[in-house]
Amino acid sequence: MHAVFVTGGKQYRVKEGDTLKVEKLEAAEGATIDFEQVLLVHNGDDIRVGAPYVDGGKISAKVKSHGRGKKVHIIKFKRRKHYMRRAGHRQSYTELEISAIQPGSAG
Repeated sequence: MHAVFVTGGKQYRVKEGDTLKVEKLEAAEGATIDFEQVLLVHNGDDIRVGAPYVDGGKISAKVKSHGRGKKVHIIKFKRRKHYMRRAGHRQSYTELEISAIQPGSAG
């Protein structure tokens, strides 16, 4: 069974047992989070597409850890103008393990 859900302004395709990193969520490590913004649930020949979300669809996930990603270097440079700016950014993330997918009904 696969599902597509929304969190942090991004869409993720998951199945039970998957581990993924999403935008940082305010939850303690070991806590269980439910995502109710499920866009699609696919189980064999049964495909449920929401409008915009699947009614009763829910994805449960366990918070494994919090962390920060690799540094992204940003450089602005204009030749012959004595202009250069350097900056860096590390995005915070939450690592989740998908524990259950409830299909709900088509909306």
